[in-house]
Amino acid sequence: MPAIICLLRGVNVGGHNKIGMDSLRDICSSLKLRGPQTYIQSGNVVFAATEKNLAKLAMRIENCIEKQFSFRPKVILRTASEMRQIIARNPFASRKGLDPGKLVVSFLAEAPNAATGARLLAIKVGPEELRLEKTELYIYFPDGMGRSKLPAALDRAAKIPATARNWNTVIKLLAMAEELEPGH
Repeated sequence: MPAIICLLRGVNVGGHNKIGMDSLRDICSSLKLRGPQTYIQSGNVVFAATEKNLAKLAMRIENCIEKQFSFRPKVILRTASEMRQIIARNPFASRKGLDPGKLVVSFLAEAPNAATGARLLAIKVGPEELRLEKTELYIYFPDGMGRSKLPAALDRAAKIPATARNWNTVIKLLAMAEELEPGH
């Protein structure tokens, strides 16, 4: 049974769209997802599932959250295999001295078309470096993400739902997923 990494967009940020991690695990269990485990309070949950259609599964999770909490966060799913590929494609991997706490992966709900991809890569609002690889944006924030104007500019340019996680979280979520998969 493959492991799935579930990333919720915009939950528990600034006191809005609150979901307790116990509740998130309960929602996953109610949907017959196996062994749900959460990581930090920002809407990360890993589980095993037999469902092959990830879009359908994401919609089921969104529906259940909306029914229980009266808001609908975007749910973005990646298999453990996809997450391994995302990590392997890191365009900053060979850079010496890179602070992994300042590297962020923005998971897009879908691959951008060529025009949107070009628009995203053309954004220059500070010292950040941006690389697009399939359905992920890899962003290095040398001065940290806190005051950067880039995330807002990306949202306006992309028009594709996305949710970002720092590199340390990406690595941890894959490790959690691999613990759920047979043979790991």
